[in-house]
Amino acid sequence: MVRFTLCLLGAAALIAAGSAARADEPDAAARAHAQHIAVTVCGTCHGPNGNSTQPKFPRLAGQNANYLAAQLKAFRAQTRGDPDAIGYMWGMASQLDDDAIEALAAYYAAQKAEPSASGASAAISRGREIYAKGVAAQGVPACSSCHGPDAHGLQDFPRLAGQHAQYVLKQLGSFQSNMRNVAIMHGVAQNLNVGDMDAVAAFLETQP
Repeated sequence: MVRFTLCLLGAAALIAAGSAARADEPDAAARAHAQHIAVTVCGTCHGPNGNSTQPKFPRLAGQNANYLAAQLKAFRAQTRGDPDAIGYMWGMASQLDDDAIEALAAYYAAQKAEPSASGASAAISRGREIYAKGVAAQGVPACSSCHGPDAHGLQDFPRLAGQHAQYVLKQLGSFQSNMRNVAIMHGVAQNLNVGDMDAVAAFLETQP
C-alpha cells in the first residue's frame, strides 16, 4: 500500500511539472522539418509513421508528446543510460535543439498507432490482471494507475498499448537493474519476476 501511494504521489508531481512545462505548438516550418527528420532519419528504426516493425525498436506513433520530448532531451543530455540509448540515441539526439525536439514529439503524438499483435493465452490473461490490479503480495502497484486503464498513458506517463513485447521486457530489465534510473519504475520492476514481466509485455503488445 505504501508503494502504491508513493507511485501516485510521484505521478501527481510529474503531471504537474509536465503540464506547466509544455511550450507553444510548433509552427508550420518546424512541423515540416520534424516530419522530414522523422521519415528520412528516425524512420529507419521506428518506421516513417512511428509504427516500428522491428521489435528491438519502440513504436512511437500515438505516444504522449510530453514523454517523447522528455526522453529526447534525456538522450541529448546523456542522462538516459540503457544500452540502446547509448548505442543509438545519444548520438542522434545530440544534433536536436529544443524546437526540433518539441516538433518531433508533436509529430509522433499525432500519428495513428497501428495494431502490433493479437492473441489469447494464459500469459496474456495474467498480464492483463497484473496491469489492472498489480501484485499485492509482491508490493507491485497496478500499472494502470500511471499508464491509464487502456494503456494509452496519462500526461507525462508513456503509452504502452501496442508496444513490442521485446522492447517492454528490455526496458523493465533496465528499470530493475537501475541502468535506466527512474525511481518509480525501479520500485515497480524490482518486485516483478521474469514470468510476470513476460506476461505484462505479452498483454501490452496486444492492446489497441
